[in-house]
Amino acid sequence: MTEDFVILVDKNDLQIGLMPKTEAHQKAMLHRAISVFIFNKKGDWLIQRRALTKYHSAGLWTNTCCTHPLPNESNVEAANRRLLQEMGMHCELTEIFDFIYKEKLDNELTEYELDHVFVGTTDALPIPNPNEVMEYNYVPIETILKHIDQAPLEYTVWFKKIVERVETHVKSL
Repeated sequence: MTEDFVILVDKNDLQIGLMPKTEAHQKAMLHRAISVFIFNKKGDWLIQRRALTKYHSAGLWTNTCCTHPLPNESNVEAANRRLLQEMGMHCELTEIFDFIYKEKLDNELTEYELDHVFVGTTDALPIPNPNEVMEYNYVPIETILKHIDQAPLEYTVWFKKIVERVETHVKSL
C-alpha cells in the first residue's frame, strides 16, 4: 500500500508541493486539510469517536469527519469523498471558513494545517467505516461544550479549536 500525499501550502493556501502524509506530520509542514460538520434538522451535531487504530488522536471524539485533499482534488470533492468513506453518507456541503492551526499530537506528530471547514444538514444515520469510527452520536451543542469543559482530553485538538466558531457560523446561516 502506498502512502497518501498531502498538499503543502503557504499561508495564502497556494500549493507549494506535495509530501507523504506521515512525513508532513513528523516535520510539521503546513498542508491543506478538510473538516466536515453535519447537523440534523433539530440542530444536533453528528460527532464521532475515532477508531483506536488511527495513527493519531485514536479514540478521541471529533467532528463528523476530516481528511486531506488528494492532489488534483478540489476541497469540496475531498469533503464529499471523506464523508462517504468515513461515515457512509451523502449530504450537500457548504464551506463556511478556513483557518490555520499548529498543535502537537501524540506519536511525536504535529498538525499544521490550513483547514477548510464544511457544514451540511441531514437526518440520515451514518453507516460508519469501523476502520475509521468506533462510535458516533447526534448531540446538542450545549452537551458537547459542557463535556469538552469537563473532559477536554477526550476531544481532538482541532475540534476544540473550532467548535465554537462553527457554532457561531451555523447560527448565522
